[in-house]
Amino acid sequence: MTERVIIVGGGIIGMCCAYHLSREGREVLVLEREAENGNNCSRENAGMVVPSHFTPLAAPGVVTQGLKWLLDAESPFYVRPRLSLELARWGLAFMLHANARHVTASAQLLRDLQLASRELFKDLAGEFDFGLQRRGLLMLCETEELLKEEVELAARAGELGLRVEVCDPDRLAELDPDVGMKARGGIWYEQDCHLDPGRFLQGLKEAAAKKGAQFRYHCVVQEVGDGTVLLENGEELAGAEVIVAGGAWTDSLARSLKTRILLQGGKGYSLTLDDPSALPRLCSLLGEARVAITPMGDSLRVAGTMEICGNDLSINERRVQGIIKAACRMFPGLNPGEFEGVKRWSGLRPCSPDGLPYLGRVEGREKVLVASGHAMLGLSMGPITGKLVAELVAGRSPTIPVDQLAVDRFA
Repeated sequence: MTERVIIVGGGIIGMCCAYHLSREGREVLVLEREAENGNNCSRENAGMVVPSHFTPLAAPGVVTQGLKWLLDAESPFYVRPRLSLELARWGLAFMLHANARHVTASAQLLRDLQLASRELFKDLAGEFDFGLQRRGLLMLCETEELLKEEVELAARAGELGLRVEVCDPDRLAELDPDVGMKARGGIWYEQDCHLDPGRFLQGLKEAAAKKGAQFRYHCVVQEVGDGTVLLENGEELAGAEVIVAGGAWTDSLARSLKTRILLQGGKGYSLTLDDPSALPRLCSLLGEARVAITPMGDSLRVAGTMEICGNDLSINERRVQGIIKAACRMFPGLNPGEFEGVKRWSGLRPCSPDGLPYLGRVEGREKVLVASGHAMLGLSMGPITGKLVAELVAGRSPTIPVDQLAVDRFA
């Protein structure tokens, strides 16, 4: 029997790793800190597959805009002030990478990862149903100022080979005739997709289980060694490889590996209307408010905000109201009243300071791989991440070079 691979984390990244490793005949054990259907960041996110997102989180103008947003209680971005050396290190690294040179150096890699992942989603949709819709994404703008910026970004997307179209309001209505939109204009990213992330997560688990993968829940990993993990209850497990896919908790596990992974939890919220008064066909992003709108069957998911807040999952209702107002402003068919009593969900995205994930081996540890730090792109890049991890475990050259994603790049 092949020695097992232990995966720390049962979110999208961990499950994609489990799926690809089990397909290659590996014995897989997934350890997840939450309950089986618990509140990990993967289950109720916006469900978007976005090759259009080739610009990393650390980009020119982000720091200045973020400082302005700090004064607005309903803004899409917030950094909670706290005495934390790790937050200070993360913030400094973020500012150092928020420049045009870094964006240019990262764009092709992010494009390649996202397009490869999109193809894998198409293959997976033939194996189990998770509501994949390949209709593209609309970036919607309320102001001429933002529309001009998005048109410039769309031109860059075209240079990278992405299929993109600048749209006036009439063209937006042609693309999504089922809803009214109050947009000055927008961009249609034809290759983007959307899906139901909860169904996708369950489908991955069932597919991996058929290949023999095992799962343990309410299982908190305290330390990771070279091929070993120590659980909170004192139990120690050993494997041929350990894959650390712990999301926002990855940085604490990295300390036991004697390395530094700069990572901050970026909290986001979502609300799901089961019977919305307006239901678009396409997923969309509301540019000014940074709010995501995703149809999922007969339901509608509305999601947004980025709060750098440690590992706090508490709900800030003022920010939730900011999401609701933005959605109803863009789609007049929605009304704030239908969001009353709707569950407020929160999840923590694992954010690296340069906007790139961590993927690869830990220096000096032959039996440990890290796959984390995908921020808002965990779902979108999940399948390709799982494939690359399986290739690295097998000792093969990765399909897409991962040198830029080195785990120890901030150590």
